Amino acid sequence: MEHRQFGRTGIAVSAVGFGCWEVSGTYGPIDAAQFDRAVHRALDDGINCFDTAEAYGMGISERALGHALGSRRHDVCVVTKVGVGYPEAANRRDSSRARIMASLEQSLRNLDTDHVDVYLIHWPDANTPFDETFRALDDIVRSGKSRYVGVSNFRLGQLEECMKLRRIDVVQYGWNMFDRRMRREIFPWCMANDVGVMAYGSLAYGLLTGTFQADMQFDEADWRSKRGALGSLNLFRTMFGPDHFARNLRAVEELKPLAAKYGKTLPQFALRWTLSHPAIATGLVGFRRPEEVAENLGALDFTIADKDMVAIDAIFARNDVVTEPPGWLEDDPTA
Repeated sequence: MEHRQFGRTGIAVSAVGFGCWEVSGTYGPIDAAQFDRAVHRALDDGINCFDTAEAYGMGISERALGHALGSRRHDVCVVTKVGVGYPEAANRRDSSRARIMASLEQSLRNLDTDHVDVYLIHWPDANTPFDETFRALDDIVRSGKSRYVGVSNFRLGQLEECMKLRRIDVVQYGWNMFDRRMRREIFPWCMANDVGVMAYGSLAYGLLTGTFQADMQFDEADWRSKRGALGSLNLFRTMFGPDHFARNLRAVEELKPLAAKYGKTLPQFALRWTLSHPAIATGLVGFRRPEEVAENLGALDFTIADKDMVAIDAIFARNDVVTEPPGWLEDDPTA
């Protein structure tokens, strides 16, 4: 297993991290026993970073992870998040002190642990002053209920403002061949400030598995089934929306021969691309079954040549693929 430094935390995290969004129910049904076996296979193979969130099924994912880790919880770095998914809150976001403190206690119960290693604000909350949020996070660290804290999906100006209040230890952002927005401002800032970076969506929410077809039907409980009505998220529309999905699949097909040059599957090749950026400490992948663990760890034993990085860019340009969708959330341009 390849391990990388998690910013200044002193934690060495596995380059491949275990993402638990998939077990929340929003990707359709999942076999709990298979998930447990996947977690133990990951542990046996050296994966030591596990990411979940309160909003992933409002506790479903956290409870599943806590159950699966069992007595091995203290062998790993557990990350969870707070601040989004509340129907009664404006824009479903709430990073007030009261919410953070109450949610942390519930997350600890869900995970069956007395502390988490990293506690993140899932999305910025325009209705709560950052000073209030970060005082709460600092108190959580002082109490020993989280070793480190940070944010996810914050804009550069917000990162800079928050860093003046308290050091941001870890951040989490989407990063894959179909979503390259963070390379311009966010990643250079993280590298300059030695902040640990977790990449989510490493395989573009399944698009880079190479198994999708233009006429495929997702389970009705799967958020990707809403390809024609994805609300305000530009990113998901440019990946799965009707005006983009077919051209994206053509690009995926053209990537397969490049992966084959290295004797790799497309997911292995795509994950290697994600891990190739020097800012990335860990690239998160969702595992449903134990055999998927071994498959994705095949991304660790090779390097993509510079000429093939150029070839990847040419494939995306030739197919007119959008890799930097405008904005973050249309309904909240300051988010």
